[in-house]
Amino acid sequence: MPGTCPKCGLPEELCMCQAIAKEEQRIKVRIETRKWGREVTLIMGINPKEVDLVSLTTKLKNKCACGGTSKDGVIELQGDHRQRIKDLLLAEGYDSSNINIQ
Repeated sequence: MPGTCPKCGLPEELCMCQAIAKEEQRIKVRIETRKWGREVTLIMGINPKEVDLVSLTTKLKNKCACGGTSKDGVIELQGDHRQRIKDLLLAEGYDSSNINIQ
């Protein structure tokens, strides 16, 4: 017997909680220069209670071929990946009008 979503109570096949959560996120992507001039791409605004940040971080790191981590609700990727991140987030189902690249 299929499981039910704890949030909405619908069967997992019909649950739209993840899709709705992705559409509501206000994502900011910016670059930060760290020690020795290293650039780090920061992705902020994704709610870790609604979206699995660890799996999203792993997907982004694999697609960008870089290192990174997720700390305190912020995904950090080594290097400048601002334009590529927008395309990858769109492929994951996030709304393009809610992604702000600075």
